[in-house]
Amino acid sequence: MIHRILFVCLGNICRSPLVEAVARKRFADAGLDIEVASCGTGGWHVGTGADGRMREAAAAAGYPLDAHRARQLNASDFARYDLLLAMDLANLQDMRRIAPAHQVERTALFLEWAGVASLQEFPDPYFGEQAGFTDSVRLAEQGVAGLIERLRTG
Repeated sequence: MIHRILFVCLGNICRSPLVEAVARKRFADAGLDIEVASCGTGGWHVGTGADGRMREAAAAAGYPLDAHRARQLNASDFARYDLLLAMDLANLQDMRRIAPAHQVERTALFLEWAGVASLQEFPDPYFGEQAGFTDSVRLAEQGVAGLIERLRTG
């Protein structure tokens, strides 16, 4: 049974906090009692808020990110969370490098695990235009919808 999910990207200022916010709202709407959080594999942004462009795009869709503060993945996360979902293959490789061997099976790609057939990796909008952040919101919603379906059907 899955009770806690951690979403992981590179810096924890764009994709993973967005997916965390979408999942928190959509899980609550669906009546799922699952704790969600997010972090990054890198530590460059620890303690800072979400990227302003992501905050703007997320808020426009009803997912406020103002309270978010970036944090870095650590070894204790593998014991705390039942499922750790990476936004891209590089994040997944970094996660698996520090995961205890017996907990590697708790890691997967978010979009792949959620059954989004069109993409394996969640594109990083950080170096792009504002439209990429808006597209990220739609992709997060699609991925979380797939995640809810998978959680319900087992």
